[in-house]
Amino acid sequence: MKIKSPCSVSRIVPTFALALALVGAALSAQPSPKAAPRATDSAAPALKPMGSVLFIGNSFLFGTGSAVRFYRAQTVTDLNGGGVGGVPALFKAFTTQAGLDFMVSLETASGQGLDYHIAEKADVIGRPWDRVVMLGYSLLNRNKPGDPALLIQSARQVAELLHSKNPQVDIRLIATWSRADQVYPKAGHWHGKPIEQMAKDVRAAYDLAAAGTPHIRGVIPVGEAWNRAFRTGVADPNPYDGIAYGQLDLWTYDHYHPSTYGYYLEALMIFGDLTGLDPRALGKNERAGFELGLSPDQATALQQVAFDELSAQQPNRKLETFAPIGLGKKG
Repeated sequence: MKIKSPCSVSRIVPTFALALALVGAALSAQPSPKAAPRATDSAAPALKPMGSVLFIGNSFLFGTGSAVRFYRAQTVTDLNGGGVGGVPALFKAFTTQAGLDFMVSLETASGQGLDYHIAEKADVIGRPWDRVVMLGYSLLNRNKPGDPALLIQSARQVAELLHSKNPQVDIRLIATWSRADQVYPKAGHWHGKPIEQMAKDVRAAYDLAAAGTPHIRGVIPVGEAWNRAFRTGVADPNPYDGIAYGQLDLWTYDHYHPSTYGYYLEALMIFGDLTGLDPRALGKNERAGFELGLSPDQATALQQVAFDELSAQQPNRKLETFAPIGLGKKG
């Protein structure tokens, strides 16, 4: 056997190294599988920028008693740092599916009215928002149930603060629903009256609040949508005697706060009122309803209620339809 001399080896090594370098260069010239564009990315439609919207309120917005409370919290900004998704996140999900890009924020505090927000959170909410939707305490006044004076005063003060930061801000109030615990038990302030009456009284108070300042554009009739759901048989009006087969319970276990169904209807009303879009266009496969456990029939029934109530409130306003798009993994 012949042994190559060191000189022969020295001539082979550079040649071999050159070959490896050429192979490496050829491989690096090939497109990397990771760099290839994904069809889903290129096919994703661009969302229409819609500016900012702030939600101001309490547990009736942040979702006490339901899975809505922390739903898709990463898609909205909780100005109090509590990690809440709530009704604002539902609104965000609906608008994304409608092709709209709202920057959604919320400032909520349990059991508080608008008087609290102006007294304690003025530095947080006092910014140049494009749109604001807000609600007060469910009884109008904790110490004087049914008395609208505090709501009227505090709504005007909050509206003036917001208007001072942006004279073009679109401010709307949310008129809330009848509390079953205030109607059926003897201790309730609306005891002995029809379940629909509390919502009507609350709406009247919010109308006065809206009329009390030129800076509030209008009132979103969520409570009356609940009344419509009772009247049309979509929801059971009395949770104290059991829930009828095929009907929804819009309240959660305390008969005070909404259930997931109730919050879903609230968000649909805000969505339709604020955007001018037909809630029914979200359809039976609407993503948020699916993720929260609503059946296709339940989702479409509530969408129909929202459409009917919005149409009844403003007969001359035509709600526009749209083709919904996917939320994506991160929504």
